[in-house]
Amino acid sequence: MNIKDLNPRSFRNVGKRLGLYIHMDDGHLQIRELTPQPLWARCLSANSCFCRAVVQNGILTRRQMVHAALRYRLGRSTDDAIIYWQIDQLGRVHDGKLMWYGPDCHRLKNRNATWAMHLMKKRFGLPQDAFQPTHVFFGSHLASNAGTVCIVEAEKSAVILSELYPQYTWLAAGGLFELQPQKFWSLSRHKVILFPDTDPDLKAYTTWYDVAQQVMRSFYWPRGNPIHVSDFLELHSTPDQKRRKIDLVDYILDNKTNIQPSV
Repeated sequence: MNIKDLNPRSFRNVGKRLGLYIHMDDGHLQIRELTPQPLWARCLSANSCFCRAVVQNGILTRRQMVHAALRYRLGRSTDDAIIYWQIDQLGRVHDGKLMWYGPDCHRLKNRNATWAMHLMKKRFGLPQDAFQPTHVFFGSHLASNAGTVCIVEAEKSAVILSELYPQYTWLAAGGLFELQPQKFWSLSRHKVILFPDTDPDLKAYTTWYDVAQQVMRSFYWPRGNPIHVSDFLELHSTPDQKRRKIDLVDYILDNKTNIQPSV
């Protein structure tokens, strides 16, 4: 029997059960995945401006950077920005933050961070208030089987710390005021440690401490699972470091030391 004589519908039915799209074109079978490629997978890269700077400055090795990029599903835009995808524990992409870094691994002052959802709405001519994505902690997809979850402010710090301290799962709030109570609901079964940045006025520490108290008072948070807010930077940072508002990675690099991030 010639393949041209077979019923094309039978191929399609079998393909659907296998998650494939099977089509016969002039006697030739055309096969492709029925489920589209995840958004983050289309631009997965360990060669964005940020990734290159981390390796060139000796913060991580190339091998470590590739490992971290794969775990956090880091992306790269066409204009070399890193894309920090926000993916929840079910694997759903909520949004992606695009940021640009210089060779010194610091953010470029002349390039503001932007969001993938904002750019997609702009590209397809949709109003920016058409629908608003729900943001989650960066790295949330890694928390399912985690023991201790550590949360820092900057995404870049979570990526770096994940290789320096792989025994912990590192998430990032994405900003001082992005540590929001509703983002904690999926972490209620984990031990959670917060590592706020430091500053001369204790603003970051007190802001995150207040959020932790609010979460622990909520109905969904187990009463026997306290959220710890680390005061390590407040106790060990110099006045100059507090003036510069450093975070945990800055402290490690400044002091060329290895610390144990615990309470």
